[in-house]
Amino acid sequence: MALRRFEGRNVVVTGASRGIGASLARRLAAEGAHLFLVARHLDPHEKVPGSLRETVAVCEALGANAHAHVADLADQNSRLGIIPAALEHFDGHIDVVINNAAAAMYGPLLDYPGKRLRLTYEVNTFAPLEICQQVLPSMIARGEGWIVNVSSATAQHNEGPPFRKTHTSHGIYGSSKAALNRITNDLAVEMYEHGVRINTVEPRAAVMSEGAQILVGDFVRKDQIESMEEMVEATIALCCCDKDSTGAVHVSLDLIEEWKLTVHDLDAKGPWTPHT
Repeated sequence: MALRRFEGRNVVVTGASRGIGASLARRLAAEGAHLFLVARHLDPHEKVPGSLRETVAVCEALGANAHAHVADLADQNSRLGIIPAALEHFDGHIDVVINNAAAAMYGPLLDYPGKRLRLTYEVNTFAPLEICQQVLPSMIARGEGWIVNVSSATAQHNEGPPFRKTHTSHGIYGSSKAALNRITNDLAVEMYEHGVRINTVEPRAAVMSEGAQILVGDFVRKDQIESMEEMVEATIALCCCDKDSTGAVHVSLDLIEEWKLTVHDLDAKGPWTPHT
């Protein structure tokens, strides 16, 4: 039997044009959610497959009400319009927010450009915090809500010494996600008495989305890659968790094992079967 846990729920997903965001939107649509989907562009990127327009079409084909909203999370004025527009679209009622959008630009810290540094933090840290700040009053008023911030394994410290020489540095990207983890935890503490659950989730190592394939596809071992279905299953579980499941940094595969989750396909029609 197909799952329908989000029947009638209003959900905002950022970074919904491709990758994890598009897959989350598809799964939520299959489970009955009403969707407000955000990305920087409506039409396809010249180098990376996928687009917000295509995600909306997939969700609508699954019977969902899906709305596209174009916003640049690196621009404060643009991102501050997301939640007001979503609240208007949903008549003041948002159940779930998934802060998935990210800027991933790798490079050694010694000569890392200041412009990239600022852009990374704008998208990965400041934008999720401001989106939370804007949506939380309405969730507090209802005494319920779920926020999931998508993080990264690069937020963890490098193992060593001795250190393994790698092809690149994730220092700025990882530090922006580490900051997001810490902010998430504090927000969860502040919101606990109001019934709002706030968590982060990250892959154990990598999910080979379209963007990740371009950035690190040649440098990630096959045994380090988890499926999109697994990442989505863990994230979705945090979108309907109980009040005491809040304030944590979850690793997707660990969460699946700990909560004994069955990984379903992206259309929520049945258990996912790993490719052999």
